[in-house]
Order: sequence, then structure tokens, then C-alpha cells
Amino acid sequence: MTGKLYAVIRLRGRVGVPPDIKLTLKTLRLTRNNHLTLVEATPSNEGLLKKASEYITYGEIYEETLALLLEKRGRLRGDKKLTLDFVKKLGFESFRDLARALIEGRVKLKSIPNLKPVFRLHPPSKGFKGSIKKPYNVGGELGYRGSKINELIERMV
Repeated sequence: MTGKLYAVIRLRGRVGVPPDIKLTLKTLRLTRNNHLTLVEATPSNEGLLKKASEYITYGEIYEETLALLLEKRGRLRGDKKLTLDFVKKLGFESFRDLARALIEGRVKLKSIPNLKPVFRLHPPSKGFKGSIKKPYNVGGELGYRGSKINELIERMV
């Protein structure tokens, strides 16, 4: 299943989370609200996502959205901004080329030196469209939302 990358955003808080789900969220590196991580689409990762789906939303990220996310919210160690100069040192022409390489699986996120694996986002502009206590398919915000995750990310960047 190469070429599939999930964007995972934590929507709900830390109070009252069962210990097993707390461990799952920690494994996904989602320790706070409005944090986003990128996860490869493997069967084991999909199992983690289904288990924590009452606290997160996820879907397939597009190349344009990932490029925007890297440009606006990408951080290096020491909370330094991810710059175009740094991306060019890695051997990519632009943020878009780096995003394409990540989605195609040519580059892993953890193989990029000093890049933080978590993206901190703002709450969405104009708010959430539904309740953060209901699944996406019944009018809420939680769980799998497919390519609609890109719209949410653009509102949160």
C-alpha cells in the first residue's frame, strides 16, 4: 500500500481517556488537541487509528495540502521554522517536491534530520461543522473522513 499517507488530528482532550486509548494516542504522537501527525497506511497503523477513532479524525492527505502544511507549520528542533533553504539542502526543489516524495514513500518523515514529527495547528477557522463527540458519517467530526481531511487542515493551518 505505498503512496498512501494519512493525516491524523487529535480533536478531543485528555480528561477521562481510558488507559489503552491513551497509550494508542501516545504511540501516534498525539498528546494534545489540534496536533497532527502523518501515518503510513499499513494494517497495524489502521488498527491504531480505528481504536482511537473516538478522539481523532483522519484521512488521506493530498500533495498540495501536505506542501502547505510543511511550509506553514513544519518545525525543526529548537522550534525553528522549516525553510526553503533547508528543503533545498535535502535535495528537493520546493516544499511540493518534498511533499510528493513523502506521499510516494521515497522519503520517510523520520529520515529528515531534525524535523519534528508533530504539526501544531490552530482550531479551525469558522469552527467545527459538527459535534466533536459524534462520528463523521453521522454529522460529527470524529473518525475516518477520507479526502475531506484536506479541507479541515486548510482551515486549521
